[in-house]
Amino acid sequence: MKHNSGKSRQLTRHEREGLQFISLWITGFIILRLFPAVFSFIFSFSDYSLFGGISEWGMMNYEKIAGDITIITSLFTTLEYSFITVPLRLLTAFGVAMLLNRNIKGMAFFRTVFYIPSVLGSSVAVAILWTALFRNDGTANALLSSFGLPEINWLSEKGSAMFVISLLRIWQFGSSMVVFLTALRSVPHDLYEAAEIDGAGKTRQFTSITLPFISPAIFFNLITQLGLAMQEFNAPFVITKGGPRGSTTLISLLIYNSAFQMRDLGLSCALTWVFFIVISVLIAVIFSTQKHWVFYADETEEP
Repeated sequence: MKHNSGKSRQLTRHEREGLQFISLWITGFIILRLFPAVFSFIFSFSDYSLFGGISEWGMMNYEKIAGDITIITSLFTTLEYSFITVPLRLLTAFGVAMLLNRNIKGMAFFRTVFYIPSVLGSSVAVAILWTALFRNDGTANALLSSFGLPEINWLSEKGSAMFVISLLRIWQFGSSMVVFLTALRSVPHDLYEAAEIDGAGKTRQFTSITLPFISPAIFFNLITQLGLAMQEFNAPFVITKGGPRGSTTLISLLIYNSAFQMRDLGLSCALTWVFFIVISVLIAVIFSTQKHWVFYADETEEP
């Protein structure tokens, strides 16, 4: 068998066509993702002012992050927000998916209705609408008053403000619901029939059949929703503006304020990379646990 080690292999026609198809994506990735990431890492070691340029290089930004209680508090606030919204959003999406996983007339209409909030997304318009609902003279307090309940200063108290921005994220559960619904539809019905013959009740069928079969969907939703929640920006920026008293200042909002209010791009870049490391560690921990609770249909038993 001959080896042309000294000559580079010529690309086939299909490989060239494939490169042509993905060339636009590669170009966009390099220009819009890779270059900004590299430059932000470099500038994170600089005293880079938005209008004054770079005056110093060093670890000053990371030293400031380690010693600034405001930044540490913002990081824990982001974790609190994520640990509130992600489980509740997944539970809501799964519960609705279970209800929609039925052959009932008009079910397609209800699936569409429940998915609409996800189509709207975390847009500024929706955030403004949310602000109108929960302001002191908004719809939420009007409903409380109609039932004889005391009104709540939703956006002026720490606990209620966090609840308001968390509720917006939970309300947009449509994408997770679709993933759960698809997974539920893929569970073989003959397994339920066999379980009923063996005398297994609904609870046992749910824990022994449903949950193991949809565990990949749970894992996928957990990873994606955690990443989205950690990067939440519109809700605290538009609805609460980080208040009251910084109780909803998520790290993404702090990065924005550092860059465009304090005009400290170096600190903003450093915050971005610290935040990236925190998210990466959380995702890595979750990935390390999947072998204990995620079951894939194509897995085979090792001898």
